Amino acid sequence: MRRGVTETECQPSLINIGEIKMATSRRQGQLRFGDPRGGRRPGAGRPPRGPRASERHEARAPLRKEHPVHVTLRVVEGLGRLRRRDVYRAMRRALITSLRRDDFRVVHLSIQGNHIHLVVEATNATALARGMQGLQISAAKHINRAIGRRTGARRRGQVFADRYHPRVITSPRQARHALAYVLNTWRRHGADRGARPGRLDPYATGAHWDGWADGPVVTRLRPDAEILPVAFPTTWLLTTGWKRHRKVSPWERPGAG
Repeated sequence: MRRGVTETECQPSLINIGEIKMATSRRQGQLRFGDPRGGRRPGAGRPPRGPRASERHEARAPLRKEHPVHVTLRVVEGLGRLRRRDVYRAMRRALITSLRRDDFRVVHLSIQGNHIHLVVEATNATALARGMQGLQISAAKHINRAIGRRTGARRRGQVFADRYHPRVITSPRQARHALAYVLNTWRRHGADRGARPGRLDPYATGAHWDGWADGPVVTRLRPDAEILPVAFPTTWLLTTGWKRHRKVSPWERPGAG
């Protein structure tokens, strides 16, 4: 200790350090309005997945087991056209996997250029969500593998857009509309150009459906035909109710919506 300096004068640094810490904590606890790092602002939140970002992230409505659902699945841009036989077989394998579930059933399906239509049954909203999740995961795996074999370059990653679009069916008229739309929507998109008159969509499940209005099914199945395996419907709307509004013609062209 130097001569002339008291013991108290040797300890001012301890007091200063404490004061600095207290002042710092007070400043950190203060709220600054207009902080650019948070709050509602342009560009905040989850970025959209492309110009067509599928569904808004809102809570799904409750679902009753007697109400089927018309589901639309869109694929991401750049994936290519879906109406190919390798994609058809990929979806076929995914459907076989989904048949193992007791609370979720795919009753009808059609593959279009950049989207897939399904008519499904589920015991509740949770079963619908989990069933669709499992179907999408399985389908994405098989579709990526099919594209890799076709192009010679391994493909990984996302296949379907952010969320699927469900439309709950609650009336016989809606059920009839959904069935006609899913099974004949290839005519609406013009994919039937050049097809024989009365031919059914080869990328849909209409070949083994008994609801056509014009007699027996036009498409004859070969013993080795790779049909899309779907479950038999169990809801009244899909087994009986829809027939209150006439059967569906193979020539019918669904309207928009």
